[in-house]
Amino acid sequence: MPITIDRLVYRSEATRPTESLQSLAELLGEAQHNNARDGLTGALAVHEGRFLQVIEGPSGTIDSLERRLSRDPRHRDMVVLGRHPVETRAFGDWTMASARITPALAPELSALMAEERPSPARVVGLLLEAIGE
Repeated sequence: MPITIDRLVYRSEATRPTESLQSLAELLGEAQHNNARDGLTGALAVHEGRFLQVIEGPSGTIDSLERRLSRDPRHRDMVVLGRHPVETRAFGDWTMASARITPALAPELSALMAEERPSPARVVGLLLEAIGE
């Protein structure tokens, strides 16, 4: 029986300053380690004090991760923008890619984050563009 892969898309507000490259590197390193262990892939964008993330993996593992994320003190006001099964991973090569927010992408990302419920497909597309896929 094939494993069901879910894609979780969410955004949240950072509870700490996000401008520090060291803090971001630590966050990404922890995510990459945990995701490699748990069979998860995804991408993270940090912009204007907010997190925007896509995570893909086995359904039960996503359930556990979603519970951990809801209790993580590094962010608050987590809003799940979408969660659904997918046939293939969009971020299969990345245990956790860091989205590079270029001057060209920043206005689009700001507009997307300002929306109450942005489309999960738009989020995935923007993060794929930001990591150069």
